[in-house]
Amino acid sequence: MKKEILNSIIALLIMSICSCNNSNDTATSSNDTTMNKKDSRDVSANKPGSLFDGSSFSGWHSFNGGKEIKSWAIEDSAMVCLGTAKDAHGGDIVTDNEYENFELTWDWKVTKGANSGVMYHVVEGSQYQAPYETGPEYQVIDDIGFPAKLEEWQKAGADYAMYLANDKKKVNPVGEWNTSKIVFNKGHVEHWLNGEKIVEFEAWSDDWTKKKNEGKWKDYPGYGVAKKGKIALQDHGNKVFYKNITILSLPNE
Repeated sequence: MKKEILNSIIALLIMSICSCNNSNDTATSSNDTTMNKKDSRDVSANKPGSLFDGSSFSGWHSFNGGKEIKSWAIEDSAMVCLGTAKDAHGGDIVTDNEYENFELTWDWKVTKGANSGVMYHVVEGSQYQAPYETGPEYQVIDDIGFPAKLEEWQKAGADYAMYLANDKKKVNPVGEWNTSKIVFNKGHVEHWLNGEKIVEFEAWSDDWTKKKNEGKWKDYPGYGVAKKGKIALQDHGNKVFYKNITILSLPNE
């Protein structure tokens, strides 16, 4: 009888120990799953987001205006500037959202003699007539067929009226797609074109300030000052195509 009671006690102890181990395993498994889900969310958050769905202007609006966009169309999954603005005012479009530090990538092509641009940190307001008054610009233009002499600071890929493209620049002919990228990371700026870094500078540095104060932007106090703003596509009176527009937000601290 004593032996049977002893065996029962031992059995109960073994069952209790197994139950505790299983509970710990379950908790560990649950924690691992939670961590994996968190990691997955973190990785997902660091993926580029699309600024253009290929079929609508969702997420965009006219500069200083409402949601209605008259000067642009969508053709073959590309945004097409119709070139209705003859004085570089009135046809520009901007994102609904604002961005601070980022990597912006897009594909573009121009028609013969066309001129356009991509701007960032753009500020809207009644005091501004166009995005270029506040937003630095990655120049998009037909270097060869433009119907006037171009300065180097006006050519494709340049930080317009500020920093020139280097000799690594290779732009595809009119009618062919190019791939561009702007990196803005806490004032460090890079322009890329077709896989090559063609411009690099430090915003708000002494050199940058000198160029601003002595050049085209000396009469535009709001130019390049904002550290956060909208992305803009320029209508400069010519037909230009944009597609595959994506942005990756970079840490702000």
